Amino acid sequence: MASIKFTGVHKSFGTNKIIKDFNLQGKEDEFLVLVGPSGCGKSTLLRMIAGLEKIDEGEIFINDQKINELHPSKRQTAMVFQSYALYPHMNVYENMSFGLKIEKRPKEEINTKVMQAAKILKIEELLERKPKQLSGGQRQRVAIGRAITRNPKIFLFDEPLSNLDAALRAEMRVEISKLHNQIKTNMIYVTHDQVEAMTLADRIVILNQGNIEQVGTPEEIYNDPANIFVAQFIGTPKMNILEVNEENVVSENTIKLLGNEIQFNNLKLKKSKHFVGIRPEHLKAIQNTKFTFNPEIELIENLGNEKIVYMKKDEHQLSAKIPSNVEIGSSIGFDLNDIFIFDENGKRVKS
Repeated sequence: MASIKFTGVHKSFGTNKIIKDFNLQGKEDEFLVLVGPSGCGKSTLLRMIAGLEKIDEGEIFINDQKINELHPSKRQTAMVFQSYALYPHMNVYENMSFGLKIEKRPKEEINTKVMQAAKILKIEELLERKPKQLSGGQRQRVAIGRAITRNPKIFLFDEPLSNLDAALRAEMRVEISKLHNQIKTNMIYVTHDQVEAMTLADRIVILNQGNIEQVGTPEEIYNDPANIFVAQFIGTPKMNILEVNEENVVSENTIKLLGNEIQFNNLKLKKSKHFVGIRPEHLKAIQNTKFTFNPEIELIENLGNEKIVYMKKDEHQLSAKIPSNVEIGSSIGFDLNDIFIFDENGKRVKS
């Protein structure tokens, strides 16, 4: 069992600050997902753990061992890359055993570890094939198998599914999740895909421009976002954010929104600009809600099991996620518990 700890980690490329005072305490056997937009620093963090990038400031510990100056081969980590990075002239068995051969492990130990990894990943029948004879999903299994044979304390995944099609990505998500449950080893997984983050993670770290915006379980991130960035990053379509001007703040716990006067419990609002968030799935076409409004429907996307409805009300643009078997009438509804309030700086205001 292992855990990872970051203390005051900084990383810059020239004058461009990529990671700024990164602090995080991991947990044993945790599946930790780093997620954020391109350029936020998530892959750089992974490469610093692996020893592929130098740390400018701060410390990284695996268990109680500081790894800043350790050679990559001594860190007991194994990395799975986006590009598979398989040797084309070697077959699957040779690819999976290569790292162990470099370490001059006994032949019997190498064979045992390769066969164990192949069994876990269900690729025993592929061991004699070359990478060009494999599908994308099979190649990624081989890359993961190569990492398993190293018996690392921490697995590092750098957007491993981004080269696969949608069906294969869904399949491999399940396989990686099963793998974590089976081998009970720490995994740190980098992605820009919120679906991967939500379905795989024990905890999610949401990054933005080198800073941590929020750390929490998928449920905490979805139900209790710390700010507008987090609220809109998780969820598809993204959360509707509606600006409420000073004149629409009736009192410290009441606002006017979409033609409704909404009173909150135990909430104190300043007489200033605020933002209201409502997730598309919380806007309902069935009229058993407390608040309703009559929008102008601009577009409906039919996705089979659901419809995405794009609409306008006053100066607000909104989207709603409606089940396909529900007819869209003249009004849309929502409830008090489905509303998020943010201050003028985008920070969550809680009751």
